[in-house]
Amino acid sequence: MNVDLVKYRMQCGWPICRIFTTALALLLIATPATCFVTASEVTAVGLLEHRCLSCHNDVDRKGDLSFETVEQFHDAGLIDADNTAASHLLTVITSQDGDPPDMPKGDKPLSRPEVEILRHWLDEGAPWPEGYRLQQPQNDDFDWWSFQPVVRPPVPEFDPGSPEADWVRNSIDAFIAAKHEQRGLQPAAPADKLPLLRRVYFDLTGLPPTPEQVDLFLEDKRPEAFAEVIESLLRSERYGERWARHWLDVVKYADTCGYDKDKLRPHAWPYRDYVIESFNADKPWTRFVQEQIAGDVLFPGEPDGIRALGFIAAGPWDFIGHAEVSEDKIDGKVARNLDRDDMVSNTLNAFCSVTIQCARCHNHKFDPFTQEHYYSLQSVFAAVDKADRVYDTNPETERQRHRLTEQLREATEQLKAHDERIEQAGADELQNLTARVEASKDGRREASRPIEYGYHSEITQQATDVKWVEVDLGQPVVLQEIRLRACADDFNSIGPGFGFPQEYRIEGTTSESITDAADTKLFFEATQETVNPGLAVVKIAVNGPPVRCIRVTATRLAERKDDFILALAELEAMDANGVNLALHAKVTALDSVNVTQRWANENLTDGRYPVAEHPDQADEHFLARSKRQDLLSTLRTEEWRTEQQRMNRLRDDLKKQLDELPGGQLVYAAATNFKSRGAFRPTMGKPRQVRLLHRGNVTQPMHEVRPGVVPLHAEDVWQLPLEEGHVEADRRVALAHWLTRGDHPLTWRSVVNRVWQYHFGEPLVKSPNDFGRMGQQPSHPELLDWLAAEFRDNGQSLKHLHRLILSSAAWQQSSLHNSANAAIDSSNRFLWRQTRRRLSAEEVRDSVLQVSGRLNLEMGGPGYYLFVLEKTDHSPHYEYHKFDPADEASHRRSIYRFIVRSQPDPFMTTMDCADSSQSTPVRTETFTPLQALSLLNNDFTLVMSDHFADRLRQGDKDAGGQVEQGFRLCTGRSPTDEERATLVEFREEHGGPALARLLFNLNEFIFVD
Repeated sequence: MNVDLVKYRMQCGWPICRIFTTALALLLIATPATCFVTASEVTAVGLLEHRCLSCHNDVDRKGDLSFETVEQFHDAGLIDADNTAASHLLTVITSQDGDPPDMPKGDKPLSRPEVEILRHWLDEGAPWPEGYRLQQPQNDDFDWWSFQPVVRPPVPEFDPGSPEADWVRNSIDAFIAAKHEQRGLQPAAPADKLPLLRRVYFDLTGLPPTPEQVDLFLEDKRPEAFAEVIESLLRSERYGERWARHWLDVVKYADTCGYDKDKLRPHAWPYRDYVIESFNADKPWTRFVQEQIAGDVLFPGEPDGIRALGFIAAGPWDFIGHAEVSEDKIDGKVARNLDRDDMVSNTLNAFCSVTIQCARCHNHKFDPFTQEHYYSLQSVFAAVDKADRVYDTNPETERQRHRLTEQLREATEQLKAHDERIEQAGADELQNLTARVEASKDGRREASRPIEYGYHSEITQQATDVKWVEVDLGQPVVLQEIRLRACADDFNSIGPGFGFPQEYRIEGTTSESITDAADTKLFFEATQETVNPGLAVVKIAVNGPPVRCIRVTATRLAERKDDFILALAELEAMDANGVNLALHAKVTALDSVNVTQRWANENLTDGRYPVAEHPDQADEHFLARSKRQDLLSTLRTEEWRTEQQRMNRLRDDLKKQLDELPGGQLVYAAATNFKSRGAFRPTMGKPRQVRLLHRGNVTQPMHEVRPGVVPLHAEDVWQLPLEEGHVEADRRVALAHWLTRGDHPLTWRSVVNRVWQYHFGEPLVKSPNDFGRMGQQPSHPELLDWLAAEFRDNGQSLKHLHRLILSSAAWQQSSLHNSANAAIDSSNRFLWRQTRRRLSAEEVRDSVLQVSGRLNLEMGGPGYYLFVLEKTDHSPHYEYHKFDPADEASHRRSIYRFIVRSQPDPFMTTMDCADSSQSTPVRTETFTPLQALSLLNNDFTLVMSDHFADRLRQGDKDAGGQVEQGFRLCTGRSPTDEERATLVEFREEHGGPALARLLFNLNEFIFVD
């Protein structure tokens, strides 16, 4: 093993597993003649790999140089073999006349030892391990705690009668006590009943207990009293409102798009309501995760299956890059690349605590993820955009829809059975033809498709509208054969045969045009039973006099989606010598789209058309299908056709009834089918091609990637198991199933870590969005795994997790300081007391509303504004200073406010509200003068202080009574005699509203305990 190489790569941040594997590989690839690889050889090549390859590779080729292979390096002219000290390579990496070296450009210079390594290597002739190719560094080390399987560890045990055994109430406490014992920490005493009650109310509902609720609990001496409080709060609808806010922080939820125009999303709120309702319903985590990735497929017909897809669309969206810039422009490509990046990062950050976005431009430098993994995840969302889509909310409508859908399913099955009777009647002959069709299906595979697709008529809404296109050969000529070649277009997954008519005729004349020609001759007429040729050529024999003009008239058009067209790739007019006399001939048509290079009249005679990879099989496929169709036409008797028409009418009627049902509501969510907005057009479920981008640059696409995820261990199969011909939804379903695998080590640790954080103020893993090497290691790894296994294996109930945590002695500790413990663990990482925390921005605002008597507990629906909306031609303006906080519509809980990304609410921002432009797994907690000033002078505070004063005045005319009531509303306790006297004096001098503002600034109001 080369010690210098090991040292160097350790300095570069390579994991030790990767270092030794690479060094060993370099030694193993050497031939017997070169088995003695020198130290300078391996180390120098490693230097080139780490310091030069990022610019001098086959894609970037800065300075027109690439160092990927030994031949490229030696051909670069950087080495002077006769005088290696004068080599250009050494000149550019060393200082000249006191100036900094030219290379590496934009990076720190090579150190003196690194330069000496290269100098010595050149003196040896710049040897290179045989067969080795420089490659970007890749970490493939899974020896990290978060990738290890989740296995329920044994619960620590203590000697009966020991202080630890006496303190432990449940398994959580046993793990905490074990850490206490190891570090010489003593747990704090249990919290008093009042702070305990305030703590559990804020933890579970985000609201303070009322004086009546406080009195009831303080008077209840039963041991089970607190457990009953927990249960009542978990049943409360306020619980979902509180815990949904935590999740919305993580997933970047907001009601505007962000970026420079920051357009409104008026239909984003159903996702917010979905999260609230899901937490209140205590959905199993597997269901909660799967709904948000593929609910429309996994749970069809259920509103939550669509509302939940707001998760994929929760992040920012570039209106200009999508709606105003075409997808084939660079800025359009960038916008869509960033949009998929948001979907990928939101999914992996939120559910797995993995920073996969670090691999967008290069292989992850610290975790075992590559660009291949990252772009394979992008491929999962390749057909998905963000747009409004419909979901049902009315139960009766949903029942009607379900009934009609079931009837439609039965009618469809009856039609299928009706068709199967023909299969039975056709017996062996039909089966043989069907087998021939199947055996020749490779005839549909294209070897090439030109940019010029062919001729395309205008779109029409009726299949029976007549379209025609004709070719003028310039003079009458004798023909032997007319050939038609179909187009190929992936629109709506049609492929080869796109636009080929169902019924058509071919006519000729000696005149310049068929129109008004007197000598028109019919060469061929096809009925509706005609088979689409795909990639085969349709040949029509021509016998008769010379002809100048040939017209193809479609009397029944091809279906495109919900409309109809005529499209042809090529018309050829062959003479007896096999010469195409129609090549580059003049083309005229009834109408034409004539858009871009793809569709133009002249494409019909340009000699360019799709070519089959296997032409013989293409012809056989067409012939077998045609013969099969002829046999079916014979088998389908008049009686059979009459019954089929009846059943088709029934099916169409059921479809019409379904279409006439109320459309339901809209939710801004992941979508593939929506109304176009400028350049923003739906994919209709056809995934975009996703290529690995060199250094994340959309102008440097490399190979195409398949849908995949990230490996969870060294032997893990990370590409998703998708069948050939799968649809877009299959990708999301596969991802949803992967995320919720029972053996997924990241998913289960991630969720319990987040729940722990919101109860203790700090997670077990202090980087809740990053369980990789750049994140933190768990303070209590065994406890984390025990919680993950307990949660996963017991119904995946968040409420079960809450009960465990809230009933623990660790959570119920006092938050009082202990100097001895602080000397050992000053940050309380090992939970020797409860962490004292300030109320979050929403808790402050909601508490002010509640104690002022103005809190409106109406749930759900569109968010209310805390600003005046002024729309302009360019973008909306959100004017917070013009808003009147006395508006009763704004007195609902803060989770229902309309959240703007670019211009967040000033009051909420001052109180450390989450930044919706990025995932906020842990909120910043600051203590600034602005917060006190806002609670004294903000317009919201002034209005609420008036309401609070009115409430106190209506409750008691006496100043002392008002102080008593106000103090209890804000803190849960009665004031002391001294506090009462001071506050009464203050109220007498400054008035009731000033007293209210003072109470809003009490530490006991702003802090949980």
